[in-house]
Amino acid sequence: MRGARRIGPLVFRDRSGHSRRGRDVKLLSAVVHAIDWLNERVGRAVSWLTVLMVINVFIVVVLRYTLSVGWIWMQELYVWSHATVFLLGAGYTLLHEGHVRIDLIYREASLRYKAIINILGSLILGGPLIYLIFDRSLPMISRSWDSLEKSAEAGGMPGLFVFKSVVAVFAVLFGLQLLALFLRSVETLLGADDDPEYLDTEDQEGGI
Repeated sequence: MRGARRIGPLVFRDRSGHSRRGRDVKLLSAVVHAIDWLNERVGRAVSWLTVLMVINVFIVVVLRYTLSVGWIWMQELYVWSHATVFLLGAGYTLLHEGHVRIDLIYREASLRYKAIINILGSLILGGPLIYLIFDRSLPMISRSWDSLEKSAEAGGMPGLFVFKSVVAVFAVLFGLQLLALFLRSVETLLGADDDPEYLDTEDQEGGI
């Protein structure tokens, strides 16, 4: 797309030298790109955990049904790994607009309408929910670290306190990606072009 630049899932017309808000645009772009880069790297790294999880499940099944051997810690490991993938991959999923939602109007709406929906969704729904999760998880995580909590099952996984900390990390990563979505939407309201030429059609289904 000639004369356009991409900021996350939205594309904006390059106004270098033409916009009074050039500095603001560059700042928003830098923040958004940094957040997107972080969640992109975390998501790609965590995706490898799914491979290890499949191997873990395979070993558990083979040991159980061929040798009648089983270890509780191995069974808990793939359950905890599964939870870790979902939590740490949530920001990555939001970045690539993979969360399931009901779409009645959004798909065919203008860029500015989508921006308003995303801003309201981030401020009214996403932001408060993520803050609540983060705030309520901290005491739980603190108590878990104080006691170096481990599995309640005999022979279970040690280091449960580490896995519980993932809840707070999830809130931070997802909250940052919500911020990126909010900033992109603000930029749209500040002057993103409604012309379909400047919209990446692969990303039209995005949003909260």
